[in-house]
Order: sequence, then C-alpha cells, then structure tokens
Amino acid sequence: MCSLIASVEDGKVVRVQGDPDHPYTAGFACGKVNRDADLVNSPERIATPLKRTGPKGSGQFTAIGWDEALDEIAARWKAIIAESGPQAILGYAYSAHQGLMNRGLVNGLFHALGTSRLQAGTVCDTCCEEAWNFTVGPVGGADPEDVVHSDLVISWGADLAATNVHFWSLVEHGKKTRPLPVVVIDPRRTRSARAADLYLPIRIGTDAALALGVMHILVRDGLADRDYLSNHTIGFDRVERDILPKFTPARTAEITGLPVADIEKFAAMYGKAKAALIRLGEGMTRLANGGQALRSVALLPGVTGHYGVKGGGALLLTAASCDLNYGAVRRPSGPASSRMVNHLRLGEELLNMKDPPIRALFVAANNPAVTCPEVHKVQKGLAREDLFTVVHDPFMTDTAKYADIVLPAASYLETDDLYRAYGAYWMQWGRKAAEPRGEARSNFHVAQALAQRMGLADTIFTMSPQDAALELFKGATGPASTADRAKLFAGEPIHIKHDWKGQPFATPSGKLEFFSEPLARMGLSPVPDWNPDPIEAADAAKWPLRLLTAPGYFQAHTAFSGVGFLRQREGKPFCVLHPQDAAARGLADGAAVRLFNDRGEIGLALRVSDEVQPGVVLVPGQRPTGEAVSGTINMLCSDRYTDIGEGATYQSTYLDVGPWRGAQ
Repeated sequence: MCSLIASVEDGKVVRVQGDPDHPYTAGFACGKVNRDADLVNSPERIATPLKRTGPKGSGQFTAIGWDEALDEIAARWKAIIAESGPQAILGYAYSAHQGLMNRGLVNGLFHALGTSRLQAGTVCDTCCEEAWNFTVGPVGGADPEDVVHSDLVISWGADLAATNVHFWSLVEHGKKTRPLPVVVIDPRRTRSARAADLYLPIRIGTDAALALGVMHILVRDGLADRDYLSNHTIGFDRVERDILPKFTPARTAEITGLPVADIEKFAAMYGKAKAALIRLGEGMTRLANGGQALRSVALLPGVTGHYGVKGGGALLLTAASCDLNYGAVRRPSGPASSRMVNHLRLGEELLNMKDPPIRALFVAANNPAVTCPEVHKVQKGLAREDLFTVVHDPFMTDTAKYADIVLPAASYLETDDLYRAYGAYWMQWGRKAAEPRGEARSNFHVAQALAQRMGLADTIFTMSPQDAALELFKGATGPASTADRAKLFAGEPIHIKHDWKGQPFATPSGKLEFFSEPLARMGLSPVPDWNPDPIEAADAAKWPLRLLTAPGYFQAHTAFSGVGFLRQREGKPFCVLHPQDAAARGLADGAAVRLFNDRGEIGLALRVSDEVQPGVVLVPGQRPTGEAVSGTINMLCSDRYTDIGEGATYQSTYLDVGPWRGAQ
C-alpha cells in the first residue's frame, strides 16, 4: 500500500507519483503505479452499465441506465430468494485496488442478505496466513522499517526489487552505510537475486527442507539460542529429537538441489548474525505442502533468538496487527454462519453445488475466469444460461464477457477509502482525487444502492464512506484504534505499530510453537517436517517440467491490463525455459509454444533464459486470454488444496512444452 499524490487538472488525473513526505514509501512508486493516471483515463474503460445481447462469453452488450440495471438485479435476486432461498446467491468480491470501505461493504451486503459466502483469499494468501497463525499467532511480524537495525537480510521467496520496493530501498541504503549482506532464496534468479551477496536457487517445494537443514547445522555448531528457546518457544525438544537428525547437510542438498557448501555458508551467516531479518514471500506456500514450508521458515528466528532482537525476526504480513472492528462494515447483520464457497473452487461449485445450486453470482474486484485454477470449469460454469451473473469492473474482463449485466466500476482514485498497509505498519485515508469517469460508480456506492433495493435497514448502507470508516474504530483495540481522527481524515499517514518489545506471539501457548496442538487435532504434523508429496511425485514421473508462477514486472495481474503502455513493456504473455530444456525440445527464443498436461493446453511466446533452473517453466503474471497465443496458465492448474488453509496449489503443477500447433 503506497502513499501517493495524484495531480489533477480540470477534473482529470494527469499524474500519479509517490508522496515524498511519507516516512516509509518516501516518494517512490513502482513502474506500474506510476501509470495509474493512464489506468484511470484508459479508453478501454466501461462507460455505462451494459446488458448482454449475445451468447455468454461473446462480449455482446447494449448500454442501459443505472436504475434499469439495479432494478433488474434486485428483482432477479428477490425472485431467486423466494424460490430457492438466499444461499442460491453468491457474492464473489475480493480486493483488486480497493481499500477497506470498497472491499468490505460489498461483503457486508451479502452477509446481511444471508447468501452463500466467499471463503476469500484462497487463491492468494490463506495458506501462508494460517500457517503463520499456527506458528506465531494472528499478529504482524517484524516492522520492515527496523531493517535499519539488521545485520543480515534474507529474502525467502520474495522478489523485493519488484514487490517490496520500499523495503528494498531501505536495504540498498543500509548496504551503503554498513555491512548488510543479503541472501536471496528463490527458484528464479530475480532482480533481487542478481543483487544478492548469496543466491540460493532452491528447488520448488523444498523450502521446509532447507529451513530444517539450517536448524540442524545451528544445533550442531552450538548456534542455537537455548535461553530464547526455553523462555519463548514450545516443542523445540521434539523437533530437535525427531526431525532435525533427518536433515543433514548432505540430505538437505539432495532435496533442495543446493550445494552443501552453500547450505553451510548460509547457516553460518544466519547463526552468527545478531539481528537477521527474514522477509517471507507467499509463493512458497502455493503448493501441496505450502503450510509446512511457511511454518518451517517462520520458526528459524526462534532457534537463533532473532525474534527477540530489534531488526531481527521475520515478516510475512502486518495486517493482523491493525485490529479494527471490521465486522461493522463486513458483517452489519445476517446469520452468524452460512454456506461457504472456496475462492479457488468457483468453477467446481458453479457446476456441482446443490440444495440449492448457485443461481446468481455477483463479481467485484476479481477476474475468476483468469485467476482461478481449473479455468475450464470456471468458464463452463459462467456459461450456464440459468446463472444470473453481474460483474462490477472498470474493464471488460474475461469474466465480464460472461455476465448478464456489467456495471462500470470506479477506480481507487475516484472514491474515498481507508487503506491499511499489509507489508508495513501504516494506514491512511485516501481522498477522492477526481470524479469517476463516465457513469462509473464505486463498490461502496453500488453495495448501498443494492442494499436499499433489497430492503436492508442497516445504517451502514446509508452512511458516507468517512462515517462508515469511523465505525471501524468503535470497540477496536491496539494502536490503530488510537489514531487521531482529524489527522487521519485529513490524509495524514498514521503509524500503527506498538513500541517494539520483541515479537509478540498470539498462539494458544503465548509462545512460538514448534509443536502445534491445534494442528495435531486436525490430523496434520504438529511439528515442522518435509516429505515428498505423493501426488506431486506421480505427476513428476509423468511430466518433465514443473510450473513456477510469479508476478510480472509490468503486468502482475489483469487489474493492470487496461494500460497499453504497461502491456507493451511486459510484452505478449510468455513462458521462460532454461536453454537446456529449450534445446532438448528444439525450441527457439520468441517461438510460439504449447504448454500442456492432462487438463489441456495453452499457447504462449517463449523466452529462453537461465533465470530458471532446468526442469522448470516460469509463467510471469496473469493475463487476459485474448492477449496470449491461446488461453491462460490457470487452465493447467489443479483446484487441489494446500495442506493448511485450503489455499491454491499453482506450483504443484507439472506439464510439458512443445511447438505450438493449435488445438488438439
């Protein structure tokens, strides 16, 4: 969440840049956000509400008025509720570029209606969050600004130069003023990896083994902080006795593909550091045993005691420490529980959910026809003629083409909202910079308009965004709740971190949990471990390449696809193969290639590069299907769950690559 300045001339946003006065983001905005004026002013934006006139998926629509659109939506929903009950409706709203108001009130609408509810975030972060919660507890990690006190930075599965640019800037500044070695652990040689003092090109899915191998060396060499382990952790004795003997340097090297010498070097650097900070990425958890990977790495600072040192520890996310009363907006009324639909299994549920089936779908700030695994299922489900679908989006996305009604959405620069950073300890009120383009309306506005038509009487559906934001502070605790309201709503950044007294733990024991009793009760390994996944092993025996997905530098996801300049900078949707794999298949750089497995095939352009290891195919970013040679990568990914958090397993995908030859 970057602090930005929008320059406006004659009511039009003409420039977006970083706020130089913000203490953390410090005037820098990435190459994507610097183009957000182009995003707001894109000629590709939807100007009016639209009603479908052709077959679903054809993108054939005619313009209608807002009242006509909203009246039809409400009438259809009321009829469905009368016939099948509210659970026949699903609100499918996630985040995109929205703050707490525009994201939260859409969910509040469907909660109050008693509809089926979205188990959100499983395509993204539920695995890593749940694994962190079982280990550290539902609290934020280290403050990234404390890196000024660090003497070692470890980027574990995070491309800091691309997705943590403000933290990376502090790291680069620190390296100029003192010794501050950087270790990057990533299957891809990213921009961050190229600048690292030690780069470890780990084999996909083996992060837990490396973390446990490092623990083995720390114990062997007397580098474990026994006082910290005794006073602030539970269960390390079981890990030391039952798990660590299995992860000798030799076996760790065999599993991870890393040289023993590099594993030893990394362990020595980590064990001898006084304040080592691990910046955790989420990608390592988007595979079958992702939860164990996160747990194993997040436990490392407990072995060395770095969790007790300013500038040390680990950082995954910070949002859990911004403890506001989110229920005021997200759950204003409605039943305490309802039927849940997992975010990543939309296609499965559209096709097979019964008693009642999903008969109406409302999609906001998401593009499931691209982002969900098993995209073929999603497309088939969206194509149901008996499914009444509404999509609220600034652009005609792949998903919107299947809608019965499309509503033009305002961008974040065209609405008031409260933003809570999730990679730092800041929140800020973002004032509307310009009126929405065309007839676009915000998520907040649309949720209120539909709530009123559906007869909901909750006062949150009549409040202004600012008054609704004030409701978040009622009954809230912690530093966020004490924010000066006048300063907040004037747009001043508010720091929400407690005075630092060591990493807090909010687990049942109040300590860092090497042994988790809740995981044991779930039938999962209560201690960190690494074992090969049998389904992955079977797929690997059948298919020679493993998929690696990562954000594109200029097209991280389809929310940026409306900017022609950024599409051009990123180039056509592509995959990356190591020269050895490309040569073995007779494939040349720039060629159109076919990626395929049992689930189907897609077509992408090929880039040949040693930024990935042999046996890996990298596909950066998520792109609209119309931009590729054919299809989108998630057509090849399973909707199988992770071990913890029921998250997506994109990186557990195996496939092959060959010359493009059209549909088979």
